[in-house]
Amino acid sequence: MQLTLETYLIVCPLIFLAGFIDSIAGGGGLISLPAYYLVGLPPALAAGTNKMGAFAGTAVATGKYAQKKLIPWRLALAALAGSLPGSYLGAQLVSILPEQTVRLIVLCALPIVTIFVLRKKDSLNNTQSRIDEKLTLPVCFGIGLLIGTYDGLVGPGTGTFIQILFVTVLGTEALKASGAARLINLGSNVGALINFMLQGHVLYALGLPAALFGIAGNWLGSSLAIKKGSRLIRGVLIVVLVLLMAKMAYDLLL
Repeated sequence: MQLTLETYLIVCPLIFLAGFIDSIAGGGGLISLPAYYLVGLPPALAAGTNKMGAFAGTAVATGKYAQKKLIPWRLALAALAGSLPGSYLGAQLVSILPEQTVRLIVLCALPIVTIFVLRKKDSLNNTQSRIDEKLTLPVCFGIGLLIGTYDGLVGPGTGTFIQILFVTVLGTEALKASGAARLINLGSNVGALINFMLQGHVLYALGLPAALFGIAGNWLGSSLAIKKGSRLIRGVLIVVLVLLMAKMAYDLLL
């Protein structure tokens, strides 16, 4: 594929925006992946090139949250352990369970989640766990398994759902839930990126410059989230949830 100045002018700003949003509330893939389709990359090459930027940007955001001690390592690592087999299971289920069925289920659930976040202004300030302390790690593993399966089967909004579940179920502070989601996403990005690189599905001439913009977006987004706290996270979460509903409705109508 021949790359032109126009290609970079389209992709790079969109990857910056995707990184900015992703570092706060997840869902950056809703912007970054279509950006590569927009300039004509075939699906496999678009997915691999996109994953390179996602990995680089998420690594920076994760480092930023870790530096400020905003990652609940014990909980996040337990969820990460569940997300690894979950994503594998999700990929396997693609051939068994129709993706459209899963999208329909998620589409029905999204308005409920959005209304919950909209109506309860303190919904992201919940610090009261709804489970017994002894069950915390198994539940974290279960969250990772569930969302990992969704990630392997459908994909968009993985980090967003992790944040919401960490807050509403585990009583994790909004910023720490965002930090946990970045770490878990980083883990899933590593495996996927290695796979894409081995298959030759990464366009480095475009992916590397775009990754720099993704890094900048993630750095700015995580910095603002840390500074502004749950108010900013709540606002961006609502935007991402609405975008997710729109995308899934569009996909179901195709």
